Amino acid sequence: MNFSIQSPLENDRVQLLPLREEDFDNLYAVAADEKIWEQHPNKDRWQEPVFRSFFEGAMQSKGAFKIVDKSSGAIVGSSRFYDYTAADNSIFIGYTFYARRFWGTGLNPVVKKLMLDYIFHFVDKVRFHIGAANYRSQTAITRLGAVKVAEEEVAYYGEPSRLNFVYEIQREDWQAKEA
Repeated sequence: MNFSIQSPLENDRVQLLPLREEDFDNLYAVAADEKIWEQHPNKDRWQEPVFRSFFEGAMQSKGAFKIVDKSSGAIVGSSRFYDYTAADNSIFIGYTFYARRFWGTGLNPVVKKLMLDYIFHFVDKVRFHIGAANYRSQTAITRLGAVKVAEEEVAYYGEPSRLNFVYEIQREDWQAKEA
């Protein structure tokens, strides 16, 4: 892998900055909302000890971002790049969550576009793990042009395995959609 999966990214609405240990309290203030995790396979992530494990996994991934709303300067969520595979030149984007006040505001497509535009300079495919019952995220990712390609059990860092759907966007499809 000859590229960074934690380069700062920015557009007119958000900054994606590398997640740091000192970001825990501000990010947990967002994640402590139980409703954020209702459709997620790991519904108890709003609890501080469970979120601490999630955060440790984010730090160890070396691809995690805090998402900063430029108008307020507040941390409003997180996402990350992970599991680069050289054999088929692919990477995953995931572990994404946002403060509920940003749901339905168009923030997710703005963040995903920023990440996809960057990473498609380096990879041919981007994949997404989405919980089998996370209908909100399934709808959101298909709106971006992702296609369901598999189902698999995924064990998130420090958490039990759960059924996830794997969605994929190929570089040429993304570029054609953006053209």
